[in-house]
Amino acid sequence: MIKIDQLKLHISVDENSIKEAVASKLRIALSDIKEFSILKKSIDARKKPDIYFVYSILVSLDSKLESKILSKFKKDNNVNTYIPKSYSIPSATDKGASPIVIGAGPAGLFAAYIFALNGMVPIIFERGKKVEDRTEDILRFWETGVLDTSSNVQFGEGGAGTFSDGKLNTLVNDKLGRNKFVLETFVKFGAPANILYDYKPHIGTDILKIVIANLRNEIIRLGGQFYFETQVDDFVIEAGQIKGVVASGKTYKSKTVVLAIGHSARDTFKTLYELGFDMEAKDFAVGFRIEHPQDMISESMYGSNYRALEPAAYKLAANLDNGRGVYSFCMCPGGFVVNSSSEENRLVVNGMSYSKRDSNNANSAIVVTVGGKEFDKSNPLSGIEYQRSIESKAFDLCKGKIPQQLYGDFIDGKLSTSYGDFSSETKGATAFGLLSEIFSHEINQSIIDAMGTFGTKIKGFNRLDSILSGVESRTSSPVRIKRDEHFQANISGLYPCGEGAGYAGGITSAAMDGLKVAEAVLNNNRQN
Repeated sequence: MIKIDQLKLHISVDENSIKEAVASKLRIALSDIKEFSILKKSIDARKKPDIYFVYSILVSLDSKLESKILSKFKKDNNVNTYIPKSYSIPSATDKGASPIVIGAGPAGLFAAYIFALNGMVPIIFERGKKVEDRTEDILRFWETGVLDTSSNVQFGEGGAGTFSDGKLNTLVNDKLGRNKFVLETFVKFGAPANILYDYKPHIGTDILKIVIANLRNEIIRLGGQFYFETQVDDFVIEAGQIKGVVASGKTYKSKTVVLAIGHSARDTFKTLYELGFDMEAKDFAVGFRIEHPQDMISESMYGSNYRALEPAAYKLAANLDNGRGVYSFCMCPGGFVVNSSSEENRLVVNGMSYSKRDSNNANSAIVVTVGGKEFDKSNPLSGIEYQRSIESKAFDLCKGKIPQQLYGDFIDGKLSTSYGDFSSETKGATAFGLLSEIFSHEINQSIIDAMGTFGTKIKGFNRLDSILSGVESRTSSPVRIKRDEHFQANISGLYPCGEGAGYAGGITSAAMDGLKVAEAVLNNNRQN
């Protein structure tokens, strides 16, 4: 099979013309092409408004013709033999064993899926509800403000990422095909096939919920067992080895426990620390959600032809003279700012998009790196307490409603009284409050300084009526649970996994870490 890179088609050209473009590139007849498929698709907007789709295409030809073409184009770096990455699952030697998986986010689900595919019987504990019931609790919270602390945007089947944009792009270097396996699994269980080749694939909350439920049902069909609304309260440890867990007052025995608890399981972090697990505080980032009109963002990114494309995304970063990094995080084109609280009297926001990304606004978090200046890093739980302190301030500002402030008023430190030329797109009640009172002067000024830089990259980004919402504090886990070269904690048989343990950031990287941990469990069991 041949791979053609950098095949450009103007956005006005129908995708059905790809076959003709391939034939023209290789200087062959259309009838010579047995099959072709898209491997990758991205956008080249460097000469906007003249915009191109850029493809990597796989082409199947007769073997003799294929050899001839490769010889003819041997000096063309964009025409090569395609060598596919095929993910190889290690086989289990202890089929029928019951590894315990704590947490049904992407890390836990993919670890459990690998176990189940190998004939094992994973037992999955999730403190929240299955995704269908969880959705009802979240909608009720957004409408009434009544929070279920075990079933919300942070806790429940699918993890926190289920109620975000469903972004699946990752910067993880993937030499073994794990990323491809994750995306193929999502497609197998209901995601659109274009996530296999889009440069920035996304599913959307509405579709991701269906995918998660289908994946769970397949794990059950293969023999896995799910315990929802069941929190692991304690761990059974003997002579430095895990022997099981205590969940809702009942003991479950297993010599293998995958700890995929997510970044908001603060009570579990405390339990682990008290039990002597080797943990450390880590840097993370905090800030606000910012909203702009999506049309403004798309036109700035793509020019006057922006309506021919999906709503534009962006990624921004600045390194300031004060040593702080400021960057956009979890950008949601055509999305909503959502109340993502998980603890009483504390408030946190996130961003969410549906698959069509068709709200009026774009939003992202604009966050500042925090660490030793804000909390005592010698205490593994200190970052959690810092998060709680700013979430309490955010809650108190507007008595539990999402506090908002126009960017111009944030600069001046005054209360906003109305929106500017556009309104907020939110899930959950909002009110105007002094966001500038939540963080230190240095963090506030870091956001202002970075916004000036961002305004030179995207026209209008630092407009004074941009809407800020607070507070964004769950960008990544504030804790890392240390693991060795065999992926185990200092307690043998216990495997810290995913975003909560400090080894991933986002749906895809968490799922890939779930694969890595499952592989490690299978390999370690084979060696023992």
